[in-house]
Amino acid sequence: MTTVHPAAHLAFDGSGIDGSLFTSVTGFAHDTKWLNTPLDLWTNAGLGVFAILMLLGWWNARRRDDRTMTLALAAPIAVGFAFAVAEVAKKLVAEVRPCYSLPHAYFVDTCPVRTDYAFPSGHSTTAFATVAALWLLDRWLAAIATGFAFFEGFTRVYLGDHYPHDVIGAALLALPVAFLASWFLGRVAVPLVGRLREGALSPLLTAPTRAAHAAR
Repeated sequence: MTTVHPAAHLAFDGSGIDGSLFTSVTGFAHDTKWLNTPLDLWTNAGLGVFAILMLLGWWNARRRDDRTMTLALAAPIAVGFAFAVAEVAKKLVAEVRPCYSLPHAYFVDTCPVRTDYAFPSGHSTTAFATVAALWLLDRWLAAIATGFAFFEGFTRVYLGDHYPHDVIGAALLALPVAFLASWFLGRVAVPLVGRLREGALSPLLTAPTRAAHAAR
């Protein structure tokens, strides 16, 4: 006999918020089964795009001032902080996954354990937190991240893992949290980063100058 965690009985059912929109999207997934596997693979692998964009931000910051490099180093920290806040929110809200509330809908992904809650979407939190962190660093990279963030959010609903409001909630949480965390670090950590750029980590934090190349 399977034992259900006591918290599961108190879990929030979010299907009444936008369950019809959710089933419309998963109905589209049912009609496009040829897309199921590619999007299932992308929803996790696609998070690597946000890591690459932050790496590009770091790479470009090597040629810029200390504050820019500080913002580049702060970006993954801000994303991690936003994700941690989202995980706390997930436990507090305790919204059961759509597969429990709407069992007859079409689901690409398998149903997780009942205590793996839905609100807010962790994948979407990571995506939109990256947008906010990059906004302070490089607007062009932030614009690219924005497009991928919306697509990431769509895949979470398409696969049946989250309701649309899980994705929207993730964005509303991640954007200000990551922005403020990155902004704060971008102000207080500049002296530390400046010292690191002059020490042993200089090759990682500062691009060689043309004069240095000429000397070689």
